[in-house]
Amino acid sequence: MAPSKRQSRRGPASQRGPEGPILKTAGEIDAMAAAGELLATCHHVLAGEVAAGVATGALDEVAEQFLRDRGGVPAFKGYQGYPATITTSINGQVVHAIPSEVALRDGDIVSIDAGVVLDGWVADMARTHPVGEVSDLAQRLMEATEASLYRGIDAARAGGRLGDIGHAVQTEVENAGFSVVKSLVGHGVGRSMHEAPQVPNFGRAGSGVRLSAGTVIAVEPMVNAGGHEVELGSDGWTVSSADGSLSAHFEHTVAITANGPRILTVAGALTPPARDGPARPPGAR
Repeated sequence: MAPSKRQSRRGPASQRGPEGPILKTAGEIDAMAAAGELLATCHHVLAGEVAAGVATGALDEVAEQFLRDRGGVPAFKGYQGYPATITTSINGQVVHAIPSEVALRDGDIVSIDAGVVLDGWVADMARTHPVGEVSDLAQRLMEATEASLYRGIDAARAGGRLGDIGHAVQTEVENAGFSVVKSLVGHGVGRSMHEAPQVPNFGRAGSGVRLSAGTVIAVEPMVNAGGHEVELGSDGWTVSSADGSLSAHFEHTVAITANGPRILTVAGALTPPARDGPARPPGAR
């Protein structure tokens, strides 16, 4: 879940590195990886549920049951009053759209963002999915956004600078002809969902705070096919592109280690449950 540039949360000063992030030990990073594995596996399940005619509220029900059945607590539900386990942002919606009875349609793209708390540690992850056949523009937007995520992750190295991440993301996105959203950012992750530092998806290489091993961040490019400006909806949550253009969102929780970046939101040994067909609308029997 992406905070605005003014919503970052900081932990106790005694736990912070010299520049603010709360540094994690190798054991703590392993514990966060367990949360990340659970969340990534949940995303894998949700990817199989995305289809025309499926209500976003039904996807939310699947996600909550999956996480709770495995000891996880949805990190988003109740956070600052947010009412659901996942966010489901369709087409020109950038982030934070609340799941509902609205059904997906063929040709849509839907960005699913979710967080989990497992044994006190948070993981945060997002992916944008096509619904059936999508336009060439939508496909290129998703591919460029995902590519920019991995460019940003590759730049998250101990001894580097925070601006290296944003510069890598922005360069990839703008070379593809799209725009990074500038008013929403990535963030540190740990015991809390939003810790220092904020991680913009734009910037100048070599600028910003120095990155230290033990820092864990959510790298999350939010990319519009049109301009970078966004607007907040009447529900107080849904953020959409101001010009109505398509938007995509990809995110991983990443630990900066002495050996390079380690993606923590990776599905592994967990086995998704078998299901008999796609998720049903809320209340269906």
